[in-house]
Amino acid sequence: MSFIDYTIMVIELKQTTTFARWEARLRDKRARTIIAARLMRLAEGLAGDVEAVGEGVSELRIHYGPGYRIYFQRRGNLVIVLLCGGDKGSQARDIAAAKKLAKEWSPQDG
Repeated sequence: MSFIDYTIMVIELKQTTTFARWEARLRDKRARTIIAARLMRLAEGLAGDVEAVGEGVSELRIHYGPGYRIYFQRRGNLVIVLLCGGDKGSQARDIAAAKKLAKEWSPQDG
């Protein structure tokens, strides 16, 4: 009989206060549920529809409602920092904010 060893790694999601405030302001309960499910999959290493936007920042695209976006940056193999969120309408402004937050964030922040 042979055995197969599996190593399961869960990625730690950290968030900026900017992201936490954005998420708390979401009023659409279905959107909150969809976003929570996507973040759980992200923590399992299943990013889905993601696009690099520059300077190490990526955009997680959620095809629901106004086209929600979550901006994040990987820090090593096991940490993802959730920088900020928005939607298709505020995309350019959100990308600029995410890049700024990525430069300012340190592990002591969360």
